[in-house]
Amino acid sequence: MGRFRENPDPESNDHPYDQKHFAAKHGLTAKAAEVILLANGPSRVACDAAARAFVQAIGVRSDTSKQRRR
Repeated sequence: MGRFRENPDPESNDHPYDQKHFAAKHGLTAKAAEVILLANGPSRVACDAAARAFVQAIGVRSDTSKQRRR
């Protein structure tokens, strides 16, 4: 297996996210950001996609809950 090499540029897609920055960027709790980052590794592309899917799923769940209460 190859070893992951970090790009020295912190804004690079190959540089892992800082948990606080990632949480703020996607409007996540610290715990949700931690889980997404751990599950998707250092790829910013994969983490961003997972965060968008998570936020969308939470939105759908919230919308469904509101409809049931009516």
